[in-house]
Amino acid sequence: MKKDNMNNILMQNILQSIDEGIHVIDSNGKTIMYNDVMEKLEGLEKEVVLNKKFSDVFPSLDEETSTLFTVMKTGRPILDRTQTYFNYKGQKITTINTTIPLFDNGRKLGAVEIAKDITKIKKLSEKLLDLQEELTKQNKENTKKTIPKYTFDNIIGNSEGIKKAINIARKSCNTSSSVLIYGETGVGKELFAQSIHYEGVRKNKPFIAQNCAALPESLLEGLLFGTVKGSFTGAIDRPGLFEQANGGTLLLDEINSMGMNLQAKLLRVLQEGYIRRVGGLKDIPIDVRIIATTNEDPKKAIEQVSLRKDLYYRLNVVSLTVPPLRDRTGDIELLCDSFIRKYNKKLKKDVWMVSQDIMNDFDNYMWPGNVRELESMIEGAMNYINQDENVLKKYHFPLYIDEVREKDIKLGNDIDMTKSLPDIISKIEEKLIINAMMYSDRNISRAAKSLGIKRQTLQHKLKKYNI
Repeated sequence: MKKDNMNNILMQNILQSIDEGIHVIDSNGKTIMYNDVMEKLEGLEKEVVLNKKFSDVFPSLDEETSTLFTVMKTGRPILDRTQTYFNYKGQKITTINTTIPLFDNGRKLGAVEIAKDITKIKKLSEKLLDLQEELTKQNKENTKKTIPKYTFDNIIGNSEGIKKAINIARKSCNTSSSVLIYGETGVGKELFAQSIHYEGVRKNKPFIAQNCAALPESLLEGLLFGTVKGSFTGAIDRPGLFEQANGGTLLLDEINSMGMNLQAKLLRVLQEGYIRRVGGLKDIPIDVRIIATTNEDPKKAIEQVSLRKDLYYRLNVVSLTVPPLRDRTGDIELLCDSFIRKYNKKLKKDVWMVSQDIMNDFDNYMWPGNVRELESMIEGAMNYINQDENVLKKYHFPLYIDEVREKDIKLGNDIDMTKSLPDIISKIEEKLIINAMMYSDRNISRAAKSLGIKRQTLQHKLKKYNI
């Protein structure tokens, strides 16, 4: 088989197996590639589209409503453009399109469009906006609140780390400066954010939270800044979360998951004090306090190019670090008592305490899920306990809590120091990997991150040591 034929077959198979829709037209506007995903997305059979002029198959589309038409005319790519339209089955679909012109030595050969279906995500984001708008109206009308409010009274702990974090947070309550909260997943970053808001000067104004990892960048932009009706977006005139939070606080959770382009737009908003809706030309002044959270060290996030340095400096006016649970094990008993009281009421139980042997296990466990994991564990145990029992014991909890304590490996205990240096280093490496795998509940990605190595490197070493 000739190499060109092999490459052609390989390319056809790749294009048919990916999750995105692919539509390629030549310089005459004739479709030369239309994969299965695009066929399903647009509700058209391949035979109807292939080798036909694009304008004949889609007569309703023009330069104002089609990215393919626009790119063919201008010769310039359109990247990550949200497009909403009705397919041939009458279904309203929303896609994120990247459309690129194809050139060969300056001669235009055609264009390729790559489309990802985000219809369900778009519907969810619109519902979220509607719900948030309704809740904001309810707050303004002083009607019954449906979202729980947390204050510093809800933050439990006497350890030095948690008391230091509370002290810094309290001092920031009565200012409008931006706050950046760093802490691992599950440590309670939103509790601190809500406490700063509800014990501050903006407590009677809206508090709105948005997870930046929950939506694609193009939808998150519309959600934050609002939208103006436009031909490409299919959007309606709608205020975004900045407008809804005006006068109050906007919590941007997992800011390190926000796309870099959107981070640049957010920085401009923080510096200039106004937003512009997606598709709009009007500048809208806003007064919103930003509290941002990150679940990875901000400096590492900057090094890994997941957080802009200039945005970090703008957000990090007040810097707050919430310690992980493994660094404040003295607070575990207090937390357990609080969660027991909570779930006694909720589950109609009469539990008094956690047994001492379980408390010992808790002190030796690494708590990758932090306080959230502890609460889930207590809730789970209280679902198992019988009505006539009053103490949570080992058989009420997951087995891995005890396994980690029993199998925890202390470096140096059984290393033969008479061996060669490479053998000793290999033995230590093996023990570190075993510990990391146990503490990450055998999740290779989390273990690799804790060890500071690539996932592929860890997989190789697991095979090497037969772990």
